[in-house]
Amino acid sequence: MKILVIEDEPQMLDTLVRSLKQEQYLVETATDYESALEKVGVYTYDCILLDINLPGGSGLEILEELKKQQKTEGVIIVSARNSVDDKIQGLELGADDYLPKPFHMAELHARVKSVLRRRKFDGQHLHQLQNVQIDPDKHQVWVAGQELVLNRKEFDILLYLVTNKDRLVSKTALAEHVWGDYIDQADNYEFIYSQIKNLRKKLKDCGAGIEIQAIYGIGYKLVAA
Repeated sequence: MKILVIEDEPQMLDTLVRSLKQEQYLVETATDYESALEKVGVYTYDCILLDINLPGGSGLEILEELKKQQKTEGVIIVSARNSVDDKIQGLELGADDYLPKPFHMAELHARVKSVLRRRKFDGQHLHQLQNVQIDPDKHQVWVAGQELVLNRKEFDILLYLVTNKDRLVSKTALAEHVWGDYIDQADNYEFIYSQIKNLRKKLKDCGAGIEIQAIYGIGYKLVAA
């Protein structure tokens, strides 16, 4: 899962990034209004942690832009401004939650997981597709009750395809979501092909009821086997 942290205070930003990475999220950052606006306009995320007070503008304006662009990211406002008016305005603009500073990281993780479940998995802890069951929180996969061991990138690819099942996912979108925005600097997508090849073989060998269908020159689609 890919998370954008929009926070200008260096120590808080470092703490959030380290804690989220320990939970195996792919984490990217923006430290001011302009860079945040650019990132949400170009890339997609599963969840955004948004501070209101930003150099150059307000986090609430970022929310307005997300709404204008009809983006579907889950948003948790993380702010030292704990006023009722800010909370109401943020929620009315489409934020999923509002967490005032200071807070415990355990509470933040719980709220992030809750937003992701509501947005991606209809509120369920486990996601079932054919005979494949996925636990996004524990990064575990079972096929017909037997655990399927995947490396982190294989799991991230599978989870992204599952959340977009029956949709054609472009190579670019998949790469950005699993490897991050720095993928723009890559010369080719050979590293994706290798991970996809291994994942397809593992799914086939264990009799999974789903398969990754390659659409030549475009991308991939997860379909029933």
